[in-house]
Amino acid sequence: MKDVMSSGAREEHGVATAGRQEPQWPASLTVLGALALYITLPGKLTIGPGWVIPALETALVVPLTITAPVRHREEVRLIRFASLLLIALVNLANVTSLVLLVHVVLAGQLESGRQLIFSAIQIWLTLVLVFALWYWELDRGGPSVRGHADERDPDFLFPQMATPELGQPNWMPSFIDYLYVSFTDATAFSPTDTMPLTPWAKVLMMVESLASITTVVMVAGRAVNILK
Repeated sequence: MKDVMSSGAREEHGVATAGRQEPQWPASLTVLGALALYITLPGKLTIGPGWVIPALETALVVPLTITAPVRHREEVRLIRFASLLLIALVNLANVTSLVLLVHVVLAGQLESGRQLIFSAIQIWLTLVLVFALWYWELDRGGPSVRGHADERDPDFLFPQMATPELGQPNWMPSFIDYLYVSFTDATAFSPTDTMPLTPWAKVLMMVESLASITTVVMVAGRAVNILK
């Protein structure tokens, strides 16, 4: 009965069931953007030698983009594993930078409020990018199966799903939709027009909101007080 209801819901929401492929390049560009933000942070906000994380991420994103320019149902499991590992590395670097930023703020180790503001902006932007990657890679089982008959139930309720007449026939979210969800969650500290439906989606959005609050409210607020 659950499968029948799920199938009916997919048809009602206009989900395609065959032949869908998603390009890898938006995610790859997002990783490169996060990488650029990371390597321009002050050395005291990065992990160990400054080249380690960039080298690891580059070693993953370049082969992934070349070997899997589109994500589809027939891709090997190694592609999925490499994509998840890449996002985890970007996330690890971002979380570490945020923790180090909080530490240097409390210890007064940054040279000026201006440097603190710029560093906080870089970390916040990376936060938005990395959670967009998580949402894109995990929703409905990921881009390789999303839009097919055997996809998982939706993890996010987009407006086009709640009100099908607002979207095109067979509408499916693309990377820009997940980037928008991440941006609005980070700016509003809560979901806006797209609702999380599953526990993992709710947890991820809670974590993003918490990290955003930490960066924007505590760090940026402190920077304004000491701005030179």
